[in-house]
Amino acid sequence: MRQLITLFALGMTAISAVHAGDYTAEIDASRATVSEFMQTLKQELLAGMQDGGPVNAISVCNLSAPAIANTYSVRNDWDVGRTSLRVRNPANAPDPWELSVLEAFEERKRAGEDPAKMEHHEVVRQDGVKKLRYMKAIPTAKLCLACHGEHVDSIARARLEKLYPDDQALGYRTGDIRGAFSITQPLGTAGK
Repeated sequence: MRQLITLFALGMTAISAVHAGDYTAEIDASRATVSEFMQTLKQELLAGMQDGGPVNAISVCNLSAPAIANTYSVRNDWDVGRTSLRVRNPANAPDPWELSVLEAFEERKRAGEDPAKMEHHEVVRQDGVKKLRYMKAIPTAKLCLACHGEHVDSIARARLEKLYPDDQALGYRTGDIRGAFSITQPLGTAGK
């Protein structure tokens, strides 16, 4: 009987591994898109900071970040964006699945995991369509503190209050989880 249970357990592990491997290309594509998004946004933020300090960087986030997300969404025919437990823009509020993942990221951080390495993906069924949901944590870097930190200068704070009257995205420290990139991609039905 013990051998039968062991064989069953090994068989289930193999089935799970095969199933998990079914979407390797899609997961890799999500990782690549997030990497591009992060790099593009970082370059724009650095340029904004150099051109006009935190106030200009706020404008970059206000205008460029949604445009960058839209570019990747349209290019891939996916939903690409950013979300957080403490959003600056209410349009970026997490859906229930994202909220669950963000809370799990916080638990993982408390357990000692490096936020820079945190990601989560799973296949879900939404509205009868199978989709890959992918999230990658965004650790708070030193650059982020000018607009998201505990001590935001008064000019930047005034700009934030004008653009985001319900801003919750302040008070972060380096290494905190600022939020996450989130991708939802529909999966084809052939062979999946």
